[in-house]
Amino acid sequence: MVSGCRALVLFGLLLASVCAQAGSLRIGSKNFTESIVLADIVMLEAGRHGVSIEHRQALGGTRILWRALTEGSIDLYPEYTGTLVRELLPGIAVDADLATIRAALAEQGIGVSEPLGFEDSYALGMREDIAAREAIATISDLRAHPQLRLGLSSEFVDRDDGWRGLQRSYALPQQPRGIDHDLAYRALADGAIDVVDLYTTDAEIADFRLRVLSDDRHYFPAYRAVLLFRLQALRETPALQATFDALAGRIDVAAMRAMNAEVKLQRRPEHAVAAAFLGIAENATADAGRWTRILQRTREHLVLVGLSLALAIALAVPLGVLAARRRRLGQLVIAISGILQTVPSLAMFVFMIPLFGIGAAPAIAALFLYSLLPIVRNTHAGLIGIAPELRESAAALGLPPRERLYRIELPLALRSILAGIKTAAVINVGTATLGALIGAGGYGQPIITGIRLDDLGLILEGAIPAAVLALLVQGVFELIEQRLTPRGLRLLARE
Repeated sequence: MVSGCRALVLFGLLLASVCAQAGSLRIGSKNFTESIVLADIVMLEAGRHGVSIEHRQALGGTRILWRALTEGSIDLYPEYTGTLVRELLPGIAVDADLATIRAALAEQGIGVSEPLGFEDSYALGMREDIAAREAIATISDLRAHPQLRLGLSSEFVDRDDGWRGLQRSYALPQQPRGIDHDLAYRALADGAIDVVDLYTTDAEIADFRLRVLSDDRHYFPAYRAVLLFRLQALRETPALQATFDALAGRIDVAAMRAMNAEVKLQRRPEHAVAAAFLGIAENATADAGRWTRILQRTREHLVLVGLSLALAIALAVPLGVLAARRRRLGQLVIAISGILQTVPSLAMFVFMIPLFGIGAAPAIAALFLYSLLPIVRNTHAGLIGIAPELRESAAALGLPPRERLYRIELPLALRSILAGIKTAAVINVGTATLGALIGAGGYGQPIITGIRLDDLGLILEGAIPAAVLALLVQGVFELIEQRLTPRGLRLLARE
């Protein structure tokens, strides 16, 4: 029974992986506006050259995109030369030229386009009024102000070319707090923090009247925007080179900063901004209506929750039965399920990427693992909670073990089993929103976009349907419990 369930699980995950990876070329983008705009520009320009590209939006940070590229889950994504030499290609000189970078990448089956035309370096920034009051103009000046509160994006805090190296280079005494890059600006404006990390093309620099602190020790390298791509994808789709050639040197700093401002400050959709830059009619990329978007996200969310839950039921119920019949083994099974439950949700999603790539498949795998504990535990609890007299009566009737399980024990434990399935389903509805961080879609997509754009309407567009779906799922399982529980047990429960 258990081996058959394992086969079902593997088949379901393989099917989801194949469906997620079929189709056109895939371009990924990091979880910030500029990367999404650049990916949309590449996608639209490629269409002019007869190349179909699907955009997997806001997949997370550098390491997630790099892993997805090298493992073939995506075919290309926008990157920066400074990130390559500092973070992704250890051993390469910081001032390495593009030819050296290209040769190092080729050893891993990755190519790099000619620069797109602009640089977007890291920097630190403060509100102009506070910087003037404290006489701070350079990063070195921060050493004399240990009381300043730094709120830095989580990726910048953990990167070698970010805070770690910067703190060593400047001997800075502050200990930063990790915060979402887009939320940091709001915190800075509210006075909750004093210093943030910036991208030098951020539209908020002027809008929030920030002072960009001079990198007086020249710590940050040149961050020229380029496109990374799989060499295999270029060999299979030679027309992709025409897209790279058309975009080489085409986007200057002013143009990129203006496009960022249109998205962040004027609330225009990224694809519309990209289309305008390329001179493509905006109606060719018209945004779907809100209800259409909600319907699409609902379908995606139901696939994530439904498939992961079905696979979990197929495995967890037999495991619960096994745990109830073999007590020592049962403790081990429950302990392993409990350990899986303790892994942080986002980490579990990321752990699945090497196995299943980017998209719905790794999200389904992670949700499947999270669903095991409540179902296994409740199945186990329901079976061992059956009164010994009932088991003895069933044995006295001469029923074989399998018949006792299906006719007596499972019906008596059904309420407990269904309660575990209901708990797993409700947890999955909420946890599945994190799937948007690895390209799985669902209700998490508008939530993440809303946080990035500081748009409460988009956040609610994902949060409210997710809450409603959780309530509906709970109500449906309560109805199922009432219908499937034997009448005698229902009457007993009421007493």
